[in-house]
Amino acid sequence: MASAKLLRASNLQFLQPAGWLQPKGYSNGIVATGRQIFVGGMIGWNEAGEFVSDELGEQTRQALQNIVAVLAEAHAGPEHVVRLTWYVTDKQEYLANAKAIGAAYRSVMGYHFPVMALVQVVALVEDRAKVEIEATAVIPE
Repeated sequence: MASAKLLRASNLQFLQPAGWLQPKGYSNGIVATGRQIFVGGMIGWNEAGEFVSDELGEQTRQALQNIVAVLAEAHAGPEHVVRLTWYVTDKQEYLANAKAIGAAYRSVMGYHFPVMALVQVVALVEDRAKVEIEATAVIPE
């Protein structure tokens, strides 16, 4: 698990157009060089396929921990992530739990904020899942 600190990989350049407001919790763009890693959608269950909680914040934490575990197989970490796509089943629940989700994010990913998209979906394949997150990472050659 990453410590809650600013994480930056040397192969990434964060893009912030002059005069734009600084985004909160994500980046506008990233330029990356290196090997690409694509992580399929991860949900809030552990390595045994058991959900850790029915709370959105805890499911988010577990989904991110699952992403970090897959990245570790390629000798990568949260600092190499360039994109996260989040799928949630309830936008209002997501907004109501923003603090818990933010705390879960920082506890796993640190202060590394790649480009992100959040999409509300009707349902996820696993009925208990409230969030699914897929990731793209780039590690230096």
